[in-house]
Amino acid sequence: MIHVKKAGLLTTVQDLGRYGFQKHGVITSGVMDPEAHRIANLLVGNSMQMPTLEVTLMGPVLEFHQDALISICGGHLSPMINGEPVGNWRPIFIKKGSELRFGSMQEGCRAYLAIAGGYDVPLVMNSSSTYLRAGIGGYQGRSLEKGDQLNIQAPSAESLELLSELKEYAGANSFQAMDWYAASELVPSHSPDEKIRVVMGREYDSFTEDSKQAFIHSSFKVDTQSDRMGYRLKGASLELKHQEEMISEAVAFGTIQVPAEGNPIILLADRQTTGGYPRIAQVASVDLSKVAQLKPGEEAAFELITHEEAQKLFIEREHMIQQLAQGIKLKYR
Repeated sequence: MIHVKKAGLLTTVQDLGRYGFQKHGVITSGVMDPEAHRIANLLVGNSMQMPTLEVTLMGPVLEFHQDALISICGGHLSPMINGEPVGNWRPIFIKKGSELRFGSMQEGCRAYLAIAGGYDVPLVMNSSSTYLRAGIGGYQGRSLEKGDQLNIQAPSAESLELLSELKEYAGANSFQAMDWYAASELVPSHSPDEKIRVVMGREYDSFTEDSKQAFIHSSFKVDTQSDRMGYRLKGASLELKHQEEMISEAVAFGTIQVPAEGNPIILLADRQTTGGYPRIAQVASVDLSKVAQLKPGEEAAFELITHEEAQKLFIEREHMIQQLAQGIKLKYR
């Protein structure tokens, strides 16, 4: 069991999303950074679908009431166990009675805490994800609060074996991190200088040439009025060649819409099921992690690529994750 001593700014239970119900108006929700979530689960011997804790900007303080195998991936929020810094992107044994807390934000804005066995929360429409606006899923349909207690499911045999090995290495120490970790090629860069790769949206050619050039060659600031539903961007105003009424159509994670005032919005995990604004672009799936780690006030710039390039990048990334999964299985043996 894990006891929440301090809640942090926004800590929720999330998995890969609530699929199959958008036709009924139920949003997908799920993690903002799918790559960090999946790798965190793999590192502790879980399936990639199991829930993790999504920690945003200012993390919680958690007390462990049992020995556990954990991993922390995504943004660097200065995690510490009993006051000692601990690394990201690797399996970590944490001893019963120890305290995990997150400190200052060094890089990115969201970290993912996985635990061997996974968090024991009920499924709502086949998902453990928290949808805050509807108050469903996760831990009682809300973000964690001081005093909450999270139960943990039984770890797999492989996870227990690694936990036992690390516990032996730890000795009298309160934790022990593994000496191997996810390859650097799998760790997304959170550098503000890196552009976010996008493909043309359905209405890309409906925008003026000046607007298309401004979208690709200028940068946009993430507005403070942004959340898990979407990032509002401030910068060059984007205009259509001709104003037209649009029929609402399905939207996806990473769809970039442009409302009438001309400021683009990147739709995210808690996006609506349909949208009626023109779509200038779609973020390539390999760069959704970059978007998820942007903080309010940071700038985003875009690079236009083809559908074929986006597909190739996706296949390469998935191949690397599968290689990581196979490598971890060999390590566990």
